[in-house]
Amino acid sequence: MISWSDFEKIDMRVGTIIEVNDFPNARKPAYQLRIDFGELGVKRSSAQVTALYQKELLIGKQVIAVVNFPVKQIANFFSECLVLGVYNEANDVVLLQPSLPVKNGCKIG
Repeated sequence: MISWSDFEKIDMRVGTIIEVNDFPNARKPAYQLRIDFGELGVKRSSAQVTALYQKELLIGKQVIAVVNFPVKQIANFFSECLVLGVYNEANDVVLLQPSLPVKNGCKIG
């Protein structure tokens, strides 16, 4: 169990994917994403979502990400946020996203 104060330390925000590139150096198939978080700016992330999402269809999609983790190096790429998703029955990642459009940078709570 975590405390409420532990949960409050996690900064989850909504952002819009503005760029998607292949990530050939990743150990597991993944994309490199650039995500616009409004006033927080644009952050990069690696996401293992290639099984269910085509690059072209990710552009403009809103996602939810943790934005206050330290930068993490994944192969030759530096990830600045953690995009959140759910593992389905096939162990593929289904992205978490708002059911209605919201302003980039809105906080999850």
